[in-house]
Amino acid sequence: MERLQQQIQFLVEIDRLKQIFRQSSLMDGSRLENDAEHSWHFAMMALILAEHAKETIDLNRVLRMALIHDIVEIDAGDSFVYDDAAMATKTMRELVAAERIFNLLPDDQAREIRALWDEFEEQETPEARFAGAIDRLCGLLSNYQSGGGGWKRHNISASRIRQRNSHITEGAPALWDLAQEFIADAVKQGWIEE
Repeated sequence: MERLQQQIQFLVEIDRLKQIFRQSSLMDGSRLENDAEHSWHFAMMALILAEHAKETIDLNRVLRMALIHDIVEIDAGDSFVYDDAAMATKTMRELVAAERIFNLLPDDQAREIRALWDEFEEQETPEARFAGAIDRLCGLLSNYQSGGGGWKRHNISASRIRQRNSHITEGAPALWDLAQEFIADAVKQGWIEE
């Protein structure tokens, strides 16, 4: 019974992910998306775009990473990728959060989920590199589809967008080619400056 109580406690805790809002809006631009919505869309994008992975991947592993990768933001908050100050402290804040949140689970599940999260963060396996590519593509696609969205709100240049997202090519070169087309079109549309 204690195991079940721990699992339920974790599931109740991660419901808070719905309250963490990101800088990317929904694609229709109507409001900012929350982390839970992002995680779902990340998983769906990975499912649909898996054939574009640079290397052979275990899709189930990628989907599991998608579901857990931002859980730490319950405590650490969302770090806007273009906010250098937030990014400087992101790793430490997220490590502290990972310790607390994942350890709500029974020991075996805590180790398993934490290992997946660590793998995603380290970006050393084909699955982690593909998951990292999809994670970045999510925000890029949302900003593009919403007419510049957070890029416009925060005055982010095309060169900065390329610099922060170029690692997409490590997991899915074809998706990076597409992302560059989105960025070029956003410049052409006048949503962002080069």
